Amino acid sequence: MIDLFRAWRLRWFPVAVLLLALPVLALGGTASAEGNAALDSALAELGSSNRNQVIEAIGELAGLGDERALPALEALADRRLRIGPNGELFAVATGEDGSEILQRIPGLETVETPPGTLSKAKVNNRVRRAAGRAIAQLSLRATDPTVRLAAAQKMRARPSAEAAPVIRAALAEETNGTIAEALRVALAQVQLNSEHADVRLAAAHTLGDLGDASLAPRLRERLAPGQDGSLPETDPQVVRALESALASIGRRASLIDMGANLFYGVSLASILCLAALGLAITFGLMGVINMAHGEMVMLGAYTTYVVQRLFLEYAPNSFDAYPFAAIPMAFLVVGAIGMAMERSVIRYLYGRPLETLLATWGISLILIQSVRLVFGAQNVEVANPAWLSGGIEVVYGVVLPRSRIAIIVFAVAVVSAVIFVLQRTSLGLKVRAVTQNRAMAGALGVSTHRVDMWTFGLGCAIAGLGGVALSQIGNVGPELGRGYIVDSFLVVVVGGVGKIIGTAWAALGLGILNKFLEPAVGAVFGKILVLVFIILFIQRRPQGLFAQRGRAAEA
Repeated sequence: MIDLFRAWRLRWFPVAVLLLALPVLALGGTASAEGNAALDSALAELGSSNRNQVIEAIGELAGLGDERALPALEALADRRLRIGPNGELFAVATGEDGSEILQRIPGLETVETPPGTLSKAKVNNRVRRAAGRAIAQLSLRATDPTVRLAAAQKMRARPSAEAAPVIRAALAEETNGTIAEALRVALAQVQLNSEHADVRLAAAHTLGDLGDASLAPRLRERLAPGQDGSLPETDPQVVRALESALASIGRRASLIDMGANLFYGVSLASILCLAALGLAITFGLMGVINMAHGEMVMLGAYTTYVVQRLFLEYAPNSFDAYPFAAIPMAFLVVGAIGMAMERSVIRYLYGRPLETLLATWGISLILIQSVRLVFGAQNVEVANPAWLSGGIEVVYGVVLPRSRIAIIVFAVAVVSAVIFVLQRTSLGLKVRAVTQNRAMAGALGVSTHRVDMWTFGLGCAIAGLGGVALSQIGNVGPELGRGYIVDSFLVVVVGGVGKIIGTAWAALGLGILNKFLEPAVGAVFGKILVLVFIILFIQRRPQGLFAQRGRAAEA
């Protein structure tokens, strides 16, 4: 008996399941067909000349909850909907070449030849408002979370009392936390005008807990007296809640401003560190006042531009990888130029600081004019790769640019690499030996002239890396380096001549100090105050943050 049951189950059970499922599948197919018919019927009514019928059709489309109606409603709201001679619907869109194209609704297939004369849909403000509500309702029910998030953020920015039922319905079904928060904020803004004091009180608490500065105007509206002098909000408890919410928003805005200033201060410090790090080697370790150091930064930026152009022409599919090629290329190109400078000019001027200053100043003018002749006097643009474009939103409305985050990481990596080279490699050992006692190093067999060349080339190459970083946050021009040469010298002097770690700390301090002073006193007066601070600091501590020790201090 058991064997017979097993044989029946294996042979006939699947057939029985299929027979039972056929009515269900048939009902599903019928429902789907009915849904399509209802959608087509409602879409056809959008082309009616009777605006009341158009509004009824919009309501039907919103009730169906079918995302396929969105293109038609959006075209209707934007006055881009066209009706064919047989009632077909088309949307006017913009092609890739900027020309107008027609797209058939609902599939949005491009139509090459329109069927006869097309007429515009009948649209007035009532129709547009109804279409806007339907678009919001359908967008909030979309399966794509990015579509729902865009709709929720739009409602958050421009809430309306008419959309409150739609927001409540969407909020009850929403599972994504970010979208749900945007919907709660939109609903709370609407509820500030509720007739019930307890609803207004809850809305004030909700908006106050968020602490978003963009919500402050909505809260102030309830506390601002009207033309007759009366306040919109009369309930004392709600008034206190609104005032508390505004105070909370103010405190959070202050913290966000401080955080933003700190981030941009660290970003500026990274740029100053990259620009000054090479100078800390050429000036701090070698004692050469290189007035062409800013032009080394500029050459690094132009090398990045050239690498970008080569990628665009020969490897466009790998364009996003061009910074990884530009970094070693800028290091090698600018380093080679620096070594050529040392071999041809600088080597004859050691121990003569005034002549070195004048000679390197002349070299800087030659380099600037050479770049103008090759690339032109106008700035050139270095585009960010996709992975450095945009930013990261840490809190609502506060976006940290990826390019500046990458510069901070890059600066830390470069400083670490330079410290490693000077402390852990043969070249670093020879550089420190020649810096501390040139005669003794030469007597021990160190080629001091070759060490000078490599050291000067290393300092210039690091400045070239600074140019790579600067090219990602602004345009590149022949005068790019002039804006950083003075700040670089100040960073080196404050940090301690010849001290790499001192240069990093000085750049960090001056960068943050600049960014905190600018909002308070302005950019120009802020730089004046920074300069006064540096003068006072050097008067108090001439050797800088990190003083020289041993024979180097006695020299």
